Parts: sequence; structure tokens; C-alpha cells
Amino acid sequence: MIGFFDSGLGGLTVLREAVKLLPQYSYIYLGDNARTPYGDLDEESIYEYTVDGVGELFHRGAELVILACNTSSSVALRRIQQEFLPENFPDMHVLGIIIPTTEEIGKLTRSREVGVLGTQATVNSLAYTKEIAKTSPEIKVYEAACPMLVPMIEDGEGESMEINDLLQIYLNELLVQSFNIDTIILGCTHFALIEGRIKKQLPYGVQAVSQGPIIAWKLKEYLARHKEIENKLEKKGERIFLSTENSKKVEFLSSLFYGEPVRIELVKL
Repeated sequence: MIGFFDSGLGGLTVLREAVKLLPQYSYIYLGDNARTPYGDLDEESIYEYTVDGVGELFHRGAELVILACNTSSSVALRRIQQEFLPENFPDMHVLGIIIPTTEEIGKLTRSREVGVLGTQATVNSLAYTKEIAKTSPEIKVYEAACPMLVPMIEDGEGESMEINDLLQIYLNELLVQSFNIDTIILGCTHFALIEGRIKKQLPYGVQAVSQGPIIAWKLKEYLARHKEIENKLEKKGERIFLSTENSKKVEFLSSLFYGEPVRIELVKL
């Protein structure tokens, strides 16, 4: 199977796009809802929690795991690839979502000035600034942390007026850094659920970029390049949803993020 891991529910918006584009594969998703959000945790905790999730997905049959979480991708991915996999799963693969996103951003911005909205950990890591500099060094990158958005979205408050007020504050913090920003990366997969609200508050000529469609296409391209991995994948169209917290709220929000009803299986990490 293809595994997807996130600190909570946001990764379901990425999985949703992957399933649309590549419905033939079997997928297994794990959200660490009991310990979400990761954005305000220290780097060691983020790494340890992410390793817990990745290991569980491999034990349950994943051949390839995608960290559908910007925080885990920015803080834990490189260490997982360099330390955890060689020692524990040398034949397995873990991919992140930041590099695939930054590879496409040069095609989207005209002003060559880009903004990023993310968690505190993602912004502190400067992952987007560093990766964009590798592929498009002429692009200027500005980042702003949105620490209160993920907890509110995970609590089901994505439609509240408070979200609008917070968005105005965070967007102002970002856009005041440069009036030439024309593209904003939604650098947290949770933000896809409030993408419409974000777009309504953007100035004319500024676009918001959600990661789901980009990651889905990048996954398709990756599998086309790596037939040795693609040939091992089941083509049964199976969908398995795991969470470290199983409640009516988690099940309801999971269905909201994924776009159709899902049944959650409880797992302990």
C-alpha cells in the first residue's frame, strides 16, 4: 500500500487528491490525532512522533510512506531518511511534501516574491526558504507562522468567525513584509479546508496554492520513474484509515477533510 502520515487530519486533503488521480492503488492513512498539533513541539518530539507513525504504517503493509504534514516534512524527513530507514527499514521509502511543492512554485509566481503560511515549527525551520533557494534562487520568500489555525480547524471551527479574524491577522503579518508577493503557499495541509476563506481575504492579484493537487501529480511522476516500487504496489483500490484518537468528532472531521464518509480504526503508537 501507499502510506500517508500526518499529525492529524490535514493530510487527508492530500490523500483525497492522490485517490482522485491514482484510484487504482491501495492506501493506508494514519493521523496522530491524540498528539496533534505538532507545530509547537520541539524538534526531537516531532521526530519521535513521526517515526512512530512511519513505523506503524510499514508494519501494516505500506511500501512507500508520504509525510503529508509540513511540520514532519520540515523537521523529521531528512533524519528519517538518513538514520531511521537504514537501521530499521532499509528497503522502504519515505517522501515529504515540501520539496515537491517548491519545485513547482517557480512556474506560478510572476513577481518572483512568494509568501508561506505554516506552523511555527515549519516557519522556524526555514524549509521553504531553503528549498526554493535551491531551485529558484531569484525568488524572494517571506514566511508567517499561524499557530492558532490548526487547533481551531482540528476542533471543527473552520467555519467560525474567529477563523476569519485570525486569517486577517496572519495574512497581514505576511503581506506587510512585501507588497510584491503574488503567490502564497498554504504550507500546512490543514489549510486546504479553509482555502476558500483564505482566498476571499487575499488582495487582487494574489493567489493561494494548496498542496494536494501538486503532491498527487508528483506522486504519479515518482511512481513512473520508480517502477521497482510501483510494481510492488497493490492495485485493489483499498482504503484504510487509522487514528490515534477515535471519536465521533474525529470521524466527522475525517469525512469532512477527505470529502466522503470514512471509518476510523483506532491505533496506539
